[in-house]
Amino acid sequence: MNAVEWIKLIAGSIFLIIGIVIFFTELFGVFHFKYVLNRMHAAAMGDTLGISSCLIGLMIFSGLNFTTLKMFLIVVFLWFASPVSSHVLSRLEAATNEHLSDHCEIYEDVALLEQELSARRAENTMEKEGDPS
Repeated sequence: MNAVEWIKLIAGSIFLIIGIVIFFTELFGVFHFKYVLNRMHAAAMGDTLGISSCLIGLMIFSGLNFTTLKMFLIVVFLWFASPVSSHVLSRLEAATNEHLSDHCEIYEDVALLEQELSARRAENTMEKEGDPS
């Protein structure tokens, strides 16, 4: 084996190991979190990052050929499809869950939310002005 093959082996192995670590982190998040939106976020991030990392490792192993192009197109599709589908599912959960206020803070009035945000901005501005550094 020459140096280029060793570099390809090491780089591809690193990406595969990173993907496997991300998958195990995803599994921990899915089974550890109690609320469905938290579990879904862990699953969506794990799918997007884990599969992409593993496929990049396989692309490095494969070299430049038609199979690499197909794997790249799968990565692109996953980067568009997974966040969109998880966003749609989370919107459905938020719209249909009657006990959503048990898990998060819900603002019924947009004007109240805007007042609270402007008050927080004013507090942050005052803190920054008072900070001598």
